[in-house]
Amino acid sequence: MATIKKIGSAVVGIAMLIGAVGKFVPHWFMTMPFPLSIILWISTGHGMPPYFSTDAWKEDEIDTWTRDGDLVVATGAKSGTTFMLYCTHQIRTKGKDTDDELFPDVSIATPWPDLIQSRGGSWAEQKERYNTTIIPDGRTMKEVWDHPSYPFRIFKSHFGPPELPVRKKGGKKIKYLAMVRNVLDVAASMTDFYSAHTDEFRHLWGGFPPDVPPDVRDADGFHPAMKDMLPGNPLEGIYWGYVNSWWPYRNDPNVILLHYSDVRKDLKGSVAKIAKFLDVKLSSSELNTVVNRCSMEHMKKANKFHYYMPLNTDSTWNNNEHFIVKSGKMVNKGHVGKGKDKFSPEVVAKFREAEEKMLGHDPALLKWAREGGGFPPVES
Repeated sequence: MATIKKIGSAVVGIAMLIGAVGKFVPHWFMTMPFPLSIILWISTGHGMPPYFSTDAWKEDEIDTWTRDGDLVVATGAKSGTTFMLYCTHQIRTKGKDTDDELFPDVSIATPWPDLIQSRGGSWAEQKERYNTTIIPDGRTMKEVWDHPSYPFRIFKSHFGPPELPVRKKGGKKIKYLAMVRNVLDVAASMTDFYSAHTDEFRHLWGGFPPDVPPDVRDADGFHPAMKDMLPGNPLEGIYWGYVNSWWPYRNDPNVILLHYSDVRKDLKGSVAKIAKFLDVKLSSSELNTVVNRCSMEHMKKANKFHYYMPLNTDSTWNNNEHFIVKSGKMVNKGHVGKGKDKFSPEVVAKFREAEEKMLGHDPALLKWAREGGGFPPVES
């Protein structure tokens, strides 16, 4: 009996210690091997992925660093984020940044406030360094992302409302571009994305995301990334939560909600639509130039999408040499329907079931999330 009591006391002690670490220094978990690092992170109440934070977007904070006219490209994960960041940059420069002088890297030209760049870091401690950090060519970051020639600045996010205060009363007048993609195509892209991260980045975040080759499948035909996306699993929110959060805002005047398939099918028409939303007038020649530079072929050639973390302060990270993803891995073919072509009928059926469960409360939403196209107005 005494032995049992000792074991019980030890278990309670360990649980209290884990709880204390989770409350005060949760980044310590990131020094542990995967998956223990993530199990402890999640079990102590922290969201996934471990390097995301909503602090920059809180209503009492957002007005301290934004200004009227700013654009937040808040697309869903693996739903054309880098595509839209580069394309909206082309729109604001009217395609005249021919040598990408104003786009040395996506993370410098179009900052990502969601991203905590150092283990144990925070939005508060890295906020000012967005202005003062020197990039390899000798410029400050602010000289790039806040260039005086821009009609608007561009920021990246993967969040939706209410984390993004889209209908905030008063304050800065900010525009939001959101984009949804068919869940099967998102899942197909996620299978490639896990292994696309560099070892240096994984080292900072407890081995997450795990380095699992795209062709690995379990007995049910699922890659770990695909399973993580299903309802009830750690990354449920990156698709189901995201889609549901934006749908009621689809007709708000400061929101443009797009579907990836529509943009890919009609890039020229989509660029014109986005430019109109951003109050940028493009001549016929400028529109053609922008469309060409927004193409996957041009983006692959440009290769400005390594996602450096110039604000990182960890001793193991070299701000000039290390980056989040491996070279060439952020711009893929991105064709519509690749998930359905790639997955087994059983996997497709499982995702269809998840769609019905998570989106089926609104048939119009379910249909649009799957196919794109027009959507009905918000019912009053």
